[in-house]
Order: sequence, then C-alpha cells, then structure tokens
Amino acid sequence: MHGKIEIEKTLQKFLDKTLQYLSNKKGFLGIDNKFNFKEKVVIVPFGLEKTVSYGGGTKNGPKEIIKASHQVELFDEELNKEPYKEIGIQTLKPFKIKNKLNDALNQLSEINEKILSEKKFPLVLGGEHSITSGSIKPFAKRHKEIILLHFDAHADLRESYQGEKFSHASAIKRCLDFENLKVVSFGIRNLSKSEMIFYEKNKNRIEIFWAKDKKNWDLKKLDKLFEKKHVYITFDVDGFDASIMPATGTPEPGGLFWDEVLPIIKRVCKISNIVGADINELAPIKKFDSYNFLVAKLAYKILAYSFEFKR
Repeated sequence: MHGKIEIEKTLQKFLDKTLQYLSNKKGFLGIDNKFNFKEKVVIVPFGLEKTVSYGGGTKNGPKEIIKASHQVELFDEELNKEPYKEIGIQTLKPFKIKNKLNDALNQLSEINEKILSEKKFPLVLGGEHSITSGSIKPFAKRHKEIILLHFDAHADLRESYQGEKFSHASAIKRCLDFENLKVVSFGIRNLSKSEMIFYEKNKNRIEIFWAKDKKNWDLKKLDKLFEKKHVYITFDVDGFDASIMPATGTPEPGGLFWDEVLPIIKRVCKISNIVGADINELAPIKKFDSYNFLVAKLAYKILAYSFEFKR
C-alpha cells in the first residue's frame, strides 16, 4: 500500500509539471489575453513520431497547427457565433514526450485522465496515429461502451507492422483491444489482406464506410450507430484526399473533401455525446501553410460542433 501511494505521488508530481498552460495569446486560436473564460477544453500537443513508415515530420504537427490556428476566423458563420467564447480553450505548454513508445502512450493516457478528472475535454494534436490507443484509454475505462468515429485512408487494423504492435499502422487494432469499444470508419481505401480478413470476422464491432462508395453512403445509418452513445473522434488527416492534404506521411488518392467530412461530424455530434478527440498524421511542408490551416480549422470545427450540440 505504501509503495502504491509513493507511485501515485510521483505520478502527480509529473502531471503537475506537465500540465502547464500557454497564455491564451500563444495557445490555440491565439485568443487575446484580456478574455477570461471558464475553460472546458484542453489542447494537448503530442508530437509523437516513432513508427512512421514513409514520409516523416509528424513531430512538428502540433506546433504548426497551433501557429496556423492564429489565422482561423473566430466567428463561425454556420453557427452564427464565436464558439470559443462558450467553449473556453486552454493549451498545454510543449513538454518532453517519453522515449519508449509504450511509455509515451501511457504518458498520454495519464495526461488525459488528469484532464478528465477536472471535467474538461481533451483534444490531442499529433503526432502519428499510434497516439490514439493511449489517448482513448481513460475514456474506455470510464464508459460502459464507447464508439470510435474514425476518419482515415487506412484501416489501421494490422496486428503489428515492422515488428511493432503499437505502430501507426495498428492504431485501430490496438483500440479494439478494449472490449467495450466499437469502430465506425470513414474514407478507408487502403488495407492489407490480413486486415480485410480481420474486418470480415469482426463486423459486429467494425463498420466501414468505404471511400469508393461515398456517393452512395446512407448517413441515416449513423442514427443507429451513434444515437445517445459516448463517442471519441480520431481524425487521421490522410483521410482527406491527397489533392487537399498532401502534407502527411502516407497520402492516398480517392479521399474525402471538406464538405463531405463536416456533415458526418455534425450529424454525429447532434445525436451523441462527444467525449474527446485527436487529430493526427499532419507532416507540415515548409512554405505550404494552407495544409496546417486546414487542420487547425478542422480542430475548431470539431470543438464547435461538439459543444453546440452537447448532451
């Protein structure tokens, strides 16, 4: 018992040191410091880059998303309001990510657990997609059932990749290790034979809206899949078509566009309880800031919808 108390004290000291915040002006959206909000959201910059297998650069994603967010218009013409004033957003100061992949994922899990204990909403900015299994862990512990709303070009259902079971190519497979979790994926257009076999055997837990079929998607199915459920959103930016999002390690043609993604997120937010989210796999390209801006605006839109329709 004494040893357990010491471990908890050590963990608390670590979290107290890690959970330090940027000023509003330097944080997400660059809000003027004169505004004083009751914050409901914590932006967690987690530039993990350990298992990328093609293009690199995801470690720089959080910094560039936050920088680009300072150019995002705070007024949302669709919702006819400035959502940030109702949400309240804090941004964690950059901190050292642990070296070993499994330790880093546990670190992220502990950070989100602390944020949730303060009744706040974590939005994690990656980093590679392997972050999701660590990020979602405290949510899976808290809820009897949780649905993972997954946007991606890839199924990420490999048991392991290049000898690593926590690879970005295994991100969703690791999330499915939580037995109370189900996955609904959008935009999938690349997977291995072994992944297809796994999917075919686990259709009771995995629903895929294939990119090739997007003209025929029946979004009415979302009501049955998500209504009154606790939902966590994970958005791999390679879910977007490569023509609008080449700034990622494994871009794929035939993907999703802005006006195809937003109605899905909005509909799910209206009928479910969004509990947290992550956006991952942005690999910034120098002097091409528009891709960073797209991701920053996506993050703001996810937050705006999540709190506009909060249950």
